[in-house]
Amino acid sequence: MNAQTPTTRGTVALLKNVAACMVVMEKLRHRGSGRPGLGVFYGHSGFGKTYSAIYVQNRTGAARVEVGDSWTRKVLLEKLCFELNIEPKGTIPQLADKVIETLVDDDRPVIIDEADKLCDRNMIELVRELQEASGAPFLLLGEEKLPSKIAQVERVHNRVLVWEPAQPCDLEDARALARLVAPIEIADDLIAHICTISGGRARRIVVNLDLVTEYGRNAGLKSVSKAEYQGEFYTGAAPRPRGQ
Repeated sequence: MNAQTPTTRGTVALLKNVAACMVVMEKLRHRGSGRPGLGVFYGHSGFGKTYSAIYVQNRTGAARVEVGDSWTRKVLLEKLCFELNIEPKGTIPQLADKVIETLVDDDRPVIIDEADKLCDRNMIELVRELQEASGAPFLLLGEEKLPSKIAQVERVHNRVLVWEPAQPCDLEDARALARLVAPIEIADDLIAHICTISGGRARRIVVNLDLVTEYGRNAGLKSVSKAEYQGEFYTGAAPRPRGQ
């Protein structure tokens, strides 16, 4: 897959981050014997990491979980059991053994989103144990500080094969998103402006494309340029305090 060319196929926009995430997974799946099996895909919120992970999940059949704020070791194992079609009953060691045995037999990769929370709760060693015992590829997704958090746990840090930073969307990515979500034509100058004010965050770009689409429909326009658009833009900035 070419990580430089985002295209649109059906309902999926293959942005650069989608392609890069897929490349990480392929490196893990096809790594040589004895090489570590953890990959880390990290970056700021809104860069499309989860979107990328879902695409990779659909392409590879990976078991994917998104860690919640309240999760414990047992909850993590239960969620993995659910994804792997295992009965989620037993003690923590029993659940871990079930997950490991199933991963060995099924040869499925695992994707763990919001992996920062595992580091914050001292649960990342459990992931290392599952990966090392099963040999399955494990792809961890998280925020910009995830690598530094993993670096504090030497046994986990030493088992990371690939560190891949998610990148902000560029104009080419924004065009791909426009082709995917906007039923009207949006001029290149407006797409470029949206990309800039959105800080390259895919989520914000999509919101702004929706705003432009709504404006165009209400105005009866089949295409909208930057000069023609008189609506608001979404930047994600919090509102200023109101006066007394």
